[in-house]
Amino acid sequence: MRKIIIASHHKIASGLKDTLEFIAGEQSSVLAIDTYLDNEPLDDTLKEIFVDKSSDDEYIIFTDLKAGSVNQAFIKYLALPHVLLVTGMNLPIILSVLLAPSDGYLEEEQMQHYIDEAKQEVVFMNAELANLEDDDDDE
Repeated sequence: MRKIIIASHHKIASGLKDTLEFIAGEQSSVLAIDTYLDNEPLDDTLKEIFVDKSSDDEYIIFTDLKAGSVNQAFIKYLALPHVLLVTGMNLPIILSVLLAPSDGYLEEEQMQHYIDEAKQEVVFMNAELANLEDDDDDE
């Protein structure tokens, strides 16, 4: 079974999950982990999550910051089968994975494709619009 974990500092994760559910309906396979809101250590939370993982379960994890403590806490679980970790998350990539067929495991090549697509969604709109205006002036 595919499970998606969104983990972040403070409340980014729950905000993304809420937005996903606004777009795609309730998502019981998505878990949001908002860290550092209480005194519960993140390692304890992760141990609870991964203790029940069967070898057939697929966990796709999204975190906010590459060098952040949240992302670093998940790295030790990459040795488990069918665990993928992506950092620098945004709504487009999580939505792509959420809507991807789940009849098999998500291949690394497909994940890279989703990452490449999501990167294209990060655009400096001032420059983008200026380029469009320049193109209109040329006609």
